[in-house]
Amino acid sequence: MLSKLEHLRASGKSIGFVPTMGALHQGHIALVLKAKSENDVVVVSIFVNPTQFNNNNDLLHYPRTVESDRELLENVACDLLFLPDVSEMYPDGLVEPVTEIDLAGLDVVMEGAHRPGHFLGVIQVVKKLFDCIGICKAYFGEKDFQQLAVIKKMVKEWSVSVEIIACAIVREDDGLAMSSRNIRLTNKERKVATQISKALFHAKEMWSKCSLEEIKKNVTTLINSNPEFQLEYFEIADATTLKPVSPGQKKNVVACIAVHLGAVRLIDNIILG
Repeated sequence: MLSKLEHLRASGKSIGFVPTMGALHQGHIALVLKAKSENDVVVVSIFVNPTQFNNNNDLLHYPRTVESDRELLENVACDLLFLPDVSEMYPDGLVEPVTEIDLAGLDVVMEGAHRPGHFLGVIQVVKKLFDCIGICKAYFGEKDFQQLAVIKKMVKEWSVSVEIIACAIVREDDGLAMSSRNIRLTNKERKVATQISKALFHAKEMWSKCSLEEIKKNVTTLINSNPEFQLEYFEIADATTLKPVSPGQKKNVVACIAVHLGAVRLIDNIILG
């Protein structure tokens, strides 16, 4: 893959890269279209990375829909599909992720607190993918807000020659954030799932007129009022550091949530100010 792309770069072509784990949806396609609008050649990778799953059952049940993924990419004229297997990405076996990186605490809160080792696995595979692709613009959705922050920090710390492009969350008409995991929801759960984004929209409405404690209490109550939900966390943090907001801070603030609905774990976020 790298040699082919180096040839294209040598001929003056710019490369856009969209890394995914497959089970593509219109959120992914929005990333591809954004990449196509800014680059001469677009590469999409599909790889379900074992080292970022701290729950083996989650790995086993992660949706894999390669044929329909190919069709979606063909429909938007994606130029190249990179479809490595585990042995190609990890020729020496599933070695432990590198730990010699200062992520300034971005990896230990929220997702990091509930999924130990997750972000080290993310860094490991994203760096491998960047090495395979080379100099490019890489496109990531803001639905995985914390992951995006961690990857930006990794690129800076290791001086990786990749420009990270953040793209807005793509939502269904009823507000649910698009996610590959949504296809695992039952019809009943799919209807219930909209309450997650509604709780976040409510938090945004309250942001300018209510205290932090009131907002957190209201959102927690909204989620917990439905017995089908199990709230893992709801946090309001500085959008850059992911640390708790400072007293009186009203700008550069993000609200992040993780909820279990049946066998599916869903995350979402919204910028409050």
